[in-house]
Formats: sequence, structure tokens, C-alpha cells
Amino acid sequence: MADFYQNGIITTLHNLADRPVEELESDLVKFSKKRPLGLLLPSLFSELEGPALGHIVDEIAQVPYLDEIVIGLDRADENQYQYAQEFFKKLPQHHRILWNDGPRLRAIDAELQALGLAPKEPGKGRNVWYCMGYILASGRAESIALHDCDITTYSRDLLARLIYPVAHPQFNYEFCKGFYARVSDGKINGRVCRLLVTPLLRALKKVYGDSHYLEYMDSFRYPLAGEFSFRRDVLNDIRIPSDWGLEIGVLSEMHRNYSNNRLCQVDIADVYDHKHQDLSLDDAKAGLSKMSIDISKALFRKLATHGHTFNTETFRTIKATYFRIALDFVETYHNDALMNGLQLDIHGEEEAVEMFARNIMTAGDDFLDNPMEKPFVPSWSRVVSAVPDIFDRLVEAVELDHQEFSAR
Repeated sequence: MADFYQNGIITTLHNLADRPVEELESDLVKFSKKRPLGLLLPSLFSELEGPALGHIVDEIAQVPYLDEIVIGLDRADENQYQYAQEFFKKLPQHHRILWNDGPRLRAIDAELQALGLAPKEPGKGRNVWYCMGYILASGRAESIALHDCDITTYSRDLLARLIYPVAHPQFNYEFCKGFYARVSDGKINGRVCRLLVTPLLRALKKVYGDSHYLEYMDSFRYPLAGEFSFRRDVLNDIRIPSDWGLEIGVLSEMHRNYSNNRLCQVDIADVYDHKHQDLSLDDAKAGLSKMSIDISKALFRKLATHGHTFNTETFRTIKATYFRIALDFVETYHNDALMNGLQLDIHGEEEAVEMFARNIMTAGDDFLDNPMEKPFVPSWSRVVSAVPDIFDRLVEAVELDHQEFSAR
């Protein structure tokens, strides 16, 4: 059971009483009468064949308050899209699949690419961005939750707790970030968050002093969680990275666009586990290695917009400061694990810290070498300004795909 402590400058909503999911859902059914609720699911086709998504769909099928489910499907050919239509057919709620690799959505993407208005990199960020556009276009849901499709410990109370803060008509939250303890199978997980993000934020505080942005970021208990919820109007002006900096980028955009009292975080699960990425010690373009570089660059870019300057010497200072703080955290987590009867491999933890330290320098070099890099996908308000009928065409493409392949 959580405590009630409020850390940092972001409101934390705890799980103090293990309220039954039926009670939460009863409230949400009432809320949905005034504020229709939706769910966004970014998925790779491979996840339809994995151990998690089938159970997730079975759980979601029991949810009584959703007015819309939007599924972004990546890396799927025509037969796989048809398979996905059957896979998700058990959902009784209104749902649509964005076949991102289909000819209709590819044609729209090619047009936006030609105008410099589409994500350049494939991946979760691109998938989420197009789904956000579809949600704006459909207009069916006013409050929307987003969660990953590889959660092996999923239950529908996770969704209820995640969407509740932006669904309640008496709350004024525009955005809510989910958090949880990354503990499963007798181990403490979440290495990138524990051993990179938190110590790097603390290091940046030491180097640059007081910063409202750094205090804000350090207030989130699990900033890399892929689960968050938001009001639909958030989507008009948000500009997100299309790489592994997605979660950091979303939090940064919320800091830019909204005051702190419109944002919160909520405890959504006692136990949480999902697909684990390889550390990729020898490949900076894969796994947690690439993730750490993208995340570091996302933080550096944001600090630069606040007037902070960077050079090779400052990155060396940041790296050295980070390294000492991160090694201290290894000892902290080791002691925490021992007291709770959990396993924690000190060698593996320090190996990860050493890689992250190298990648902070790599991220710094990339940042300095590419001053004209455009890391963010344009906002949907800009896209609509350039292509006024884009929403109508996006909805039409999704509907035509749905009708053509549902009829087969």
C-alpha cells in the first residue's frame, strides 16, 4: 500500500484503499455520460502474437465506459491487418484500427512527408502521433487513456485508475501520468529510469542549479511509464519526438503548455511487467543503449530552450557528476532489494551505469554536431493549417480500410 506523501511539484494520486474496480468503473460510467472516454493502443503486429495482448483485450472487453478504442497497428502486411481485424473483433466497444502500413494511410503519410509535416522515423512516436490525429478527427472521446500492448500483468483496474483523473468532472487535470513499482519475478526492473533518468536529472540540477523544469521532471515517480491520459484538447498543440524520447518529450510539452495544477500522476498498479529491451552494450543503435541516447538528447534539447548552453566541457562535467550519483543509487537499490528479499546484480547495474555514462557523452556530441536537427513532429494544429481537410481524409482512409477488409 502506498503512503500519502506528496513529492515535488506535481500532484500524486495514491492507491490508499485498494478500491474495487467495480466502484471505479461505476463512477466512470457516470462520468462518460458528460465526458465520453476513449483508449489509444499503439501496437506492433508482433504483439498480437505475443503473450500479453490477448489477455489485455479480454480485460478491455469487460470495460463498460469506453466510447472509442483507437488501435495503431505497425509492421503489418495485408494478411496481418485482416488478422488484426479478427483479433480485435471481440471488443464490444466501438473501435478502429489504423493500418499504418496500408496503402491509404501510406499515401497520406507520403503527402505530409513531402510538406515536412510527418514523423521521419518509424516507431511508437509515429504510431501515437497518427492515432492522436485520428482521435482529434473522430471527435468521439473527450478524455483518453494510452497504454502499451505488452503489459504481461495487465488488469482492467489499471485502465480505470489511469483515466479517472482526467474523466472526473470535478477535477481540472488535463494530463495524468501513470506510475508503478517495476518489481516482478523477485527482481527490481526499470533500469533506464532508475539508473539513467533520475541520476541524470539530479546531475543536471548540480551543474545548472535551480530549474523549475528539472524540479518538475524529478517530481514524476516513473517518468518513462508508457501509460498516461489526457483531455482531447491537449492533442492540438503538442509536439512530440518520434524516437525513444517520446515519454520525456510528452512531459516536456505538458510543462510548456500547462500550469502544474493541471497535471498529476497516479498509482495504477501494485505489480507491473512488460517486454524487456536488451541492454545492447555493443550497439548504440539498439535496445536500452539507443533509448538512453534519445532520452539524454531530449533532456538536453529542452534545457537549451530554457537558455542553458552546452559544450564539450559541460557534457564532461555532466557525465562525471551523473556517474558518481548513479553509482550511489546502485548501492541504494541493492540495499532496498536485500531488505525486501529481492535480487539485484551489482555487476549488471554498474555495467549499465557505465554504458549510460558513455551514452550521455554520445548524446552530447550528437546534440552539438546537429544544431539544425528537427527532433519534434509538428503539432496537429500546424498540419491542419497546411492541409485543411486532413482530418476528413484520415477518417475516410481508416473507414475504407475497415469496410474493405471487414467484408472479406
